[in-house]
Amino acid sequence: MTERRPAMPVLLAAAVLAVPGCRGPDTDPPAQTGAGAAADPAATPTEQPVASIIRPEVVPDPVVVLPPEPLRLTVTFPEGSALTEDAKRRLAAMMESDAVAEGWPIVLRGHSDAAGSDAANLRVSRRRAEAVAEWLVDKGIERDRIHILAFGEQNPVAPNARPDATPDEAGRARNRRVEILVAPGGTPPAEQESVVEEIAEDVGGPASSEATDSAPAR
Repeated sequence: MTERRPAMPVLLAAAVLAVPGCRGPDTDPPAQTGAGAAADPAATPTEQPVASIIRPEVVPDPVVVLPPEPLRLTVTFPEGSALTEDAKRRLAAMMESDAVAEGWPIVLRGHSDAAGSDAANLRVSRRRAEAVAEWLVDKGIERDRIHILAFGEQNPVAPNARPDATPDEAGRARNRRVEILVAPGGTPPAEQESVVEEIAEDVGGPASSEATDSAPAR
């Protein structure tokens, strides 16, 4: 009787040989490692633009430099044409202004009250303006920047007399003054001449002549 050997070893060997080829369609291949391994596209860093933390260049608006405002100043005189200490302080403050620093013309308009004759008041109003001009020149202002106008008693800023015809001393004190204007353009020489000539005609002679009336100007 022939002895039968079990077939189990043969079947196990066949099963072992068949395992490598039995992957299903959805089975992923094993990951490769080492130098020959392909790089994972998802893991490869890509170059992206880096956002700058610096603000883009900002173009500032153009700076418009405005010229200073014209300057107006009034200095008063107790009597005569001598500058008071208060007038000098006010003129010194004016010298520090932007308008003076601009180099603009300086117009000086001299005035008087109505206490004297027209001719005498005209002369004293001019002397007051000249006193201011001399002070400014002594402080460094160029003479050709200064224009002098003499008005006499023509343009009061306050009453020279009360309603009962008595003198209004407070009003007269305000009228004894020099008005100063520092502004671009200044006053044309033609205006200066016309003002002086008009006053001279009213008093019956040239503006520089001595008055025959003995009434004192104030």
